[in-house]
Amino acid sequence: MKIAVMTDSTAYIPEKIREELNIHMVPLSVVFDDTSYREEIDITTEEFYEKLKNYKELPTTSQPSIGYATEKLEQLAEDFDAVISVHLSSGISGTLQTVLSAGEMVEGIDVYAYDSEASCFVQAFYVYEAVKLSKENKTPEEIIARLDEMKQSMRAYFMVDDLTNLTRGGRLSNAQAIIGSLLQVKPVLHFVDKLIVPFEKIRTRKKAINRIIGMLESEAEKGKDLKVCFIHANDEESARALERDFNQKFPNIETSISYFGPVIGTHLGEKAVGVGWYEK
Repeated sequence: MKIAVMTDSTAYIPEKIREELNIHMVPLSVVFDDTSYREEIDITTEEFYEKLKNYKELPTTSQPSIGYATEKLEQLAEDFDAVISVHLSSGISGTLQTVLSAGEMVEGIDVYAYDSEASCFVQAFYVYEAVKLSKENKTPEEIIARLDEMKQSMRAYFMVDDLTNLTRGGRLSNAQAIIGSLLQVKPVLHFVDKLIVPFEKIRTRKKAINRIIGMLESEAEKGKDLKVCFIHANDEESARALERDFNQKFPNIETSISYFGPVIGTHLGEKAVGVGWYEK
């Protein structure tokens, strides 16, 4: 059985790697005024943050159209028997449902749409595993079972510098944002039941980041074989500093750097920091 692996643009897997690993992608879009830009295709992350600085309103975001998803699956059906398609949490986007609906309209290919219940490079962790297993000729059912196993140890925490975008975009309740802005809280957030919710309310940015790193180090100190990613919103230098400090303490743990691209960056804003990890 020939199995394709697909994801959406919010996994933020660089184009070069997607091409090397034959990872297929459907893009979400960010909209400035009446102009829609498909992330990773029409606009780079650097261009997005530069454009954001001169834009007074909050851009909007949109999921792939069902027509685009259907066309993509029809193309895959010419060469593949099945597709494992990993997507950002269905609690914050309808992308997964769009792919499922498109799959019902396309003949000749079995579509296995997988809810990462997260986004960004945490989502990419699942994609890379699916690629590895497909090359080992695992069945779609075996691949999904492994992704479910990974999910048991998958952790993702992030801190936003300003809650305004998350609440205006409808990704966090207004009440929580008001509390945050009044108290100057820098909340640590995570996904619960596919939704973004506060994990802990912390007073300062530094303490919030230290709290996340502390949880990661606590897991590493148990001798677990982890894969870790440090994620930034237009602040690679800070992410690399976190990675460097962690590598000094735990040189044998595999780490990487990723970023919050246009769609996720719209909701989190600049200066957001995230850390994701799972036990291999």
